[in-house]
Amino acid sequence: MSLFVLTCVCLSMLVTSILSGIFGMAGGIILIGVLLILLPVQSAMVLHGVTQLASNVWRAIIWRKNTRWDIVGVYSIGSVSALILWALTAYVPDKAVSFLLLGFTPFIMRAVPKDIQPDPESRVQCVLYGVGCTGLILLTGVAGPMLDTFFLGGSLDRRTIMGTKSVCQVLGHTVKLIYFAGLVAEPGTVDMTTALLAIGMSALGTLIAKPIVDRLSDKIYRVWANRILTTLALYYCVYGLYLLAA
Repeated sequence: MSLFVLTCVCLSMLVTSILSGIFGMAGGIILIGVLLILLPVQSAMVLHGVTQLASNVWRAIIWRKNTRWDIVGVYSIGSVSALILWALTAYVPDKAVSFLLLGFTPFIMRAVPKDIQPDPESRVQCVLYGVGCTGLILLTGVAGPMLDTFFLGGSLDRRTIMGTKSVCQVLGHTVKLIYFAGLVAEPGTVDMTTALLAIGMSALGTLIAKPIVDRLSDKIYRVWANRILTTLALYYCVYGLYLLAA
């Protein structure tokens, strides 16, 4: 990895970690887009996994008192089940497929009828979303569009969402590292220097974001979280179609 690429990656990690630290979302979906442009799919997935794992571990520690462990426990059943199913195929998507799935997922989630809207306090939904979100992570690198919609669909406050979703993301990105670094035919690799920089940028961005979160109201948090998610989804739809046509 050249010095220029490494600098771009580190700056992207810092900015997206701050964004994720504020909204609990969006940073990861931006970062995977940058990494997929700069690196092969397997290496992008591994580096993104290291970065997001570090970022979510820091957020999970910061918001640990607000975490709903009952939700995490049920969600983990679906997540582990998804890893077992995907390990049977060892499928690696191309970049066009990844971008299109990143873009269309939020709109698909919003098309769900109101009487079956996402509810993170539903045990059945927790298992199903554990399977779906982990599958999406293994296809696109992130579960943000689906997981964000899941948690925003209930009545949990922003701090509980931040803590609980961070632990679910720790599980998801751990699964992704296991899959792309060890189970696929051509595993991705990341050198130690880049991995340590990724962890450092993630920790710094998370610490910068915490005081900003404390000043946000739940209303502003939800409004801007949805706006950011919609904007990113539209961009990835267009870029994915461009790659498919190229």
